[in-house]
Amino acid sequence: MLLVTDVGNTTTVVGIFEGETLRGHWRLSSTLRTSDELGIYLLTLLGTKGISPKEIEGAAFASVVPMLDFSLREALRNFFDVEPLQVDASTDTGMEIRYGTPHELGADRLVTAVAGRAKYGAPLIVADYGTAITFDAVSPDGAYLGGAIAPGLSSGVSALFSRAAKLPQVGLSLPKSVIGRNTNESIQSGIVLGNAGLTDHIVGLLRAELGMNAKVVATGGHAGLMARVSRTIDCTDPWLMLDGLRLIYQRVRH
Repeated sequence: MLLVTDVGNTTTVVGIFEGETLRGHWRLSSTLRTSDELGIYLLTLLGTKGISPKEIEGAAFASVVPMLDFSLREALRNFFDVEPLQVDASTDTGMEIRYGTPHELGADRLVTAVAGRAKYGAPLIVADYGTAITFDAVSPDGAYLGGAIAPGLSSGVSALFSRAAKLPQVGLSLPKSVIGRNTNESIQSGIVLGNAGLTDHIVGLLRAELGMNAKVVATGGHAGLMARVSRTIDCTDPWLMLDGLRLIYQRVRH
């Protein structure tokens, strides 16, 4: 079995693959932990699926939180006796990178593009709704081009809460109407519907620049919510990142 981990700024996603089958997946908060804490955490998650650490034959991870890299690597070595593959822009992913500054490219953006191309073909636009909203374009011939980065939905709510004394912290859900009848509904309308408009506008511009009607796949924690209000999202794939780590691991280690 393969253990894959995506360490994001706000959430960490863990998955277990048996061949190409995703046996289990978990979305957790990203907090600084020691290697022992991470190891026990991972053992506990596997235990909920009845999976023994001895069944883990390999591991791969991508991270945008450098302070967690060492702890996660040591946890995988010490608790599972595997040497993990850390994926970044220098990894042989099988995808040509035409980004002007490849060393600045977040591993999460590259990995989802690799998985998106494998599952949905090219050209393609991947919209990832996490701490940030990223739009990544794959060219008709399958190369990673780049894209756009905007603040995520939760980041927008947190910014309002921290900067406007009278505005409350609200949960993100689909508003009943555009005209909010109270403060919570008004914030939900602005954040959710506003980001749907952002999505549709950016996708329209990306498609125009690509010169064709590229398919749009949404992933990340808020993908399902945004797909309900966006006019341009074609499908959702919440665990696309995990598929990408599996594909890259199989390419590099086999």
